[in-house]
Amino acid sequence: MRIKSLLILFITGLFAAGLLSCGGKKGRNATISGAFALYPLGVKWTEQYKAVNPGLRFDVSAGGAGKGLTDVLAGAADVAMFSRQLTDAEKKKDIWVFAVAKDAVLPTFSRHNPDAALIRKKGLTEAQLKDVYLSGKNNISWGALLDTSGTHNVVVYTRSDAAGAADTWAAYFGGKQENIKGTGIYGDPGLAEAVGKDANGVGFNNVAYVYDITTGKKRPGIDVIPIDRNGNRQIDPGEDFYENADSILQAISDGRYPSPPARDLYFITKGKPTDPDIIGFLKWVLTDGQKYVKTAGYVPLTDAVIKEQLQKLQ
Repeated sequence: MRIKSLLILFITGLFAAGLLSCGGKKGRNATISGAFALYPLGVKWTEQYKAVNPGLRFDVSAGGAGKGLTDVLAGAADVAMFSRQLTDAEKKKDIWVFAVAKDAVLPTFSRHNPDAALIRKKGLTEAQLKDVYLSGKNNISWGALLDTSGTHNVVVYTRSDAAGAADTWAAYFGGKQENIKGTGIYGDPGLAEAVGKDANGVGFNNVAYVYDITTGKKRPGIDVIPIDRNGNRQIDPGEDFYENADSILQAISDGRYPSPPARDLYFITKGKPTDPDIIGFLKWVLTDGQKYVKTAGYVPLTDAVIKEQLQKLQ
């Protein structure tokens, strides 16, 4: 009888321990990987979501749109941050795409450039920008671009990683990332730093890496090359919207800044999401999460686009 009682106590103890073990779990981890363009907003969203849904923890990392796509296809990430259109080959891989926000890629130059004031005044035409970034010529002088006697040649920096920003910037001229000729630099922050240190350097960055969203001012070291869209060799009032984050985001929203290089940003999953945690997070991003988009330095989706994206989750 005594042995039977001890056995019952032992089994009861194991059961209680199991309950405690299960009760100790705080939920699951969700991994998000991919585009530098979406990384600051991805971090903002996950922080806010955790505040109201503490059972879901997040691991968010930036490594470029290409890495995000690779990770999600390999099952190493639940969600990828993506900043370009899928290729025809990628569309055949059962990838689900959800537009979540909008931003743009901006051409940049070094604030140390001695012709900085003239660059801001005249900008560069679309034809000049295409020649600078895609021709591969290493003898294009700032003087030739700005109609001065300057002899210093432009130095082009581009992304070394598979980047949606590079692909989107090249798409503005009908090209792909590999068509941009220049010194390859890894990541958005690295590219901004390289351009800022080279007085003759030019590159391109996503909005959140050009402007300090806290202050709205341009980050130290780099400035934006205004695009002279009508080719009259001056930046007219309708082309002048680069002063601060609010002004460029408004220009992206109302279409004064061209698309591309303005573009939608995406979350992508391998197959239609079935995990309730991931579905819940995606729905929140498309509803309550949109109120954080502008303050993070991006353009919110329109109501029509939000409705369309939510229908994909039904």
